Amino acid sequence: MQLTEIEDVLFYGKPLCIPGEIKERIAESHRFLTKFAKDKVIYGINTGFGPMAQYRVNDEDVKSLQYNIIRSHSCGAGEPFPELYVKAAMMARYFTFAAGKSGVDPRALDLLQEFINRGIYPVIPQHGSVGASGDLVQLAHMALAIIGEGEVFYKGERRSTAEVMKIEGLTPLVPTMREGLALNNGTAMMTGVGIVNLHYAKMLLQYAVIASVMMNEIASSYDDFMSPVLNGLKNHEGQSEIAKLMLEVCKGTQCMRKRAVEMFHRHEEKVFEHKVQPYYSLRCVPQILGPIYEAFKFTEKILIEEFNAVDDNPVVDMDTETVYHGGNFHGDYVSFEMDKLKIATTKLTMLMERQLNYLCHDRINGILPPFLNLGTLGLTYGIQAMQFTACSTTAECQTLSNSMYVHSIPNNNDNQDIVSMGTNSAILAKRVIDNSYQVMAIHYIALVQAVDCLEIADKLSPFTKEIYTEVRNIVPKFIEDTPKDADIQHVIDYLRTKKINIL
Repeated sequence: MQLTEIEDVLFYGKPLCIPGEIKERIAESHRFLTKFAKDKVIYGINTGFGPMAQYRVNDEDVKSLQYNIIRSHSCGAGEPFPELYVKAAMMARYFTFAAGKSGVDPRALDLLQEFINRGIYPVIPQHGSVGASGDLVQLAHMALAIIGEGEVFYKGERRSTAEVMKIEGLTPLVPTMREGLALNNGTAMMTGVGIVNLHYAKMLLQYAVIASVMMNEIASSYDDFMSPVLNGLKNHEGQSEIAKLMLEVCKGTQCMRKRAVEMFHRHEEKVFEHKVQPYYSLRCVPQILGPIYEAFKFTEKILIEEFNAVDDNPVVDMDTETVYHGGNFHGDYVSFEMDKLKIATTKLTMLMERQLNYLCHDRINGILPPFLNLGTLGLTYGIQAMQFTACSTTAECQTLSNSMYVHSIPNNNDNQDIVSMGTNSAILAKRVIDNSYQVMAIHYIALVQAVDCLEIADKLSPFTKEIYTEVRNIVPKFIEDTPKDADIQHVIDYLRTKKINIL
């Protein structure tokens, strides 16, 4: 399954459906494991879990063992994940089972599908996973709902799972051999959060490209910093791609200067009124956003591989008639990518904050009033205070960008002696992305205010004019001081929900 297909289900309401051949493969895997497991020692079927695997479990207790792993590990803490992130995690678990390598009862897949399609989302606390034997604690809360216990979000309310399943006519799963462990033991939570993070981060990158074009329109920059020849000489795909995107976005602009024309004009002034080269936050956009583009592209590759992977333990393989014991539940791939994603997003946020500073600083830009203040200087304050918020939020992103991937702590009686902390890494990346939308929203409010200060709306490119108009419909031109917190949130909502695809 590719990112666009995942997004169709996550964001646009396309239902999940199990093809018959996949369902049969899962059933066949379940039958194989039922037969294969007789008279054999298989982890998590007739043994304890983790360091307790050295203890055999009696045949009459096998079903209780599966309930125990779910109930004992449903011990998360903190705020619950938003429904969208839980939906993504359920999808990741769904596609692991769909591979037919887990030996689970097909009803486990059926119920995951029904929950996803009917909008039933288990209440999953954010804290609990070390991301090594999978997201055991968070996924236990998911499994708890599948067996009809715990709580779920349903039609905007937090309710008892048993009540909701009764309303929807669903029967809880009764674990047989290994459904408890299979539901718990994998990277679905970190991968689900990672997929949502990637979606929103890619949107941020597109908004950063558009904002950067509008910035250079406002500054009436020379256009050659976007030249395919110039950027191609750096040899980096991302840099050339960002420059290409900027050229597409600024097609039809009347605001930017053409270096190829003006450099041949005769200039006799000793001090040039217009900057020969603008500040780096305007001129070096391809060089700054280029590596971010490439980082996001690689993160997408890794997350899609993980989303479609068999990431539990043990793994049931009918082809070789073997049950393999290993560590496919380990989350290092996702953890590392979430660290890179949040670092890249922080740098993007820093670029937006520096562009915002350019707009606010009249002695730097030389063409705009201080803080884009259209009122009486000293009496009114424009976006002066909004810059504080953007600066503060950017600083938090910088602190949050310290690596989680390298902060392993041994636990579980040192059975888990090196762990990924992948879900923590994904949660921190989510926080950075949420912060970045706040800074981006403030920047766009400033951009459209600057356009009105200069009265250049009709000279913008058709693309940036459209964005200008849409933002202005949310936040009209302002002269007097009014609270702006609601305006910022409205622009955040616009940025997060607008369907945009220039990448």
